[in-house]
Amino acid sequence: MAKASLLEESGVGASDSSDRQLGFLWAGVALSLVALSPLAPTFAAGLWSCPFKSLTGLPCPSCGTGRAALALARFEPIHALVHYPLPALVWMAFIVGGLFAGWRAWRGQPLPRILRIPIWVRIGAIAAIVANWAYSIATGV
Repeated sequence: MAKASLLEESGVGASDSSDRQLGFLWAGVALSLVALSPLAPTFAAGLWSCPFKSLTGLPCPSCGTGRAALALARFEPIHALVHYPLPALVWMAFIVGGLFAGWRAWRGQPLPRILRIPIWVRIGAIAAIVANWAYSIATGV
């Protein structure tokens, strides 16, 4: 049996392989989103309306996510950030994170591990979602 195979069977190096696969997959999705940007108007026609907003008249916490992605696909980051701040930031972080993960995978480096998210980060994320939702309601997104 080859040495690499023995290492993978024992669990040593298996996470490195998983990290590389995840890094390349994430980078591939991020690059695909950027490459498909010119087709954004075609995809926009297929977007459905928000069921929560249809029932209540108020935007849901994730309202604007698709519109933010379409604005970014048209290379209008200012429009996306002004009208849909949190979803736009999440989309941009996804793209940048994918490129970073792909770069690390290409170099053979493991992806950073987040074993435990501190409570202040979780509270901050919830506060950002609530603030974004209030912003969406106030601006009528």
